[in-house]
Amino acid sequence: MTMLPLAAWAANPALAGRWRLDTKRSTALDGWNAWDLVVSLDGSRVDLRHDMQWRTTKLTATNAVDTAKPTSVKDFFRVEQRHMALYPIRDALTPVKAEWLDGERTLRIEATPQIEGSQGIGPMRVYQELRLIEGDKELLVIELHSTRSKPYLYRFTKVTGEK
Repeated sequence: MTMLPLAAWAANPALAGRWRLDTKRSTALDGWNAWDLVVSLDGSRVDLRHDMQWRTTKLTATNAVDTAKPTSVKDFFRVEQRHMALYPIRDALTPVKAEWLDGERTLRIEATPQIEGSQGIGPMRVYQELRLIEGDKELLVIELHSTRSKPYLYRFTKVTGEK
């Protein structure tokens, strides 16, 4: 029987719920004008649903990760993919690892989606941290990509009273 550390299963319930992007305090959201991140927790599984909007165009995409074991996510969603001309390979599986850090206050995700750009097809390394801050009323998402020299910084506030 394999024993996993408690942190592999533990999830901070404060992360669950709907988070709304604070566009004034975040990296430019090129290609979109609104983003809600909806986090659902089920044991070691964490679903990250991205509710995106550009004017009247709406898109919803979910990345499901597991802190107990590496997984593969079909059609791994990247927020910037609409604007950067680095397109996901349709139906491709993306290897993903996730784990809790800082006493379950930070969820770290590492993914390697296959992308297609002007230089051909190849892997992109994506590193994300979702950090609870400011008394669990704010969420900071930090993203690093192997195709970009600067990180993306997204600040969210917890939405209450909405589904």
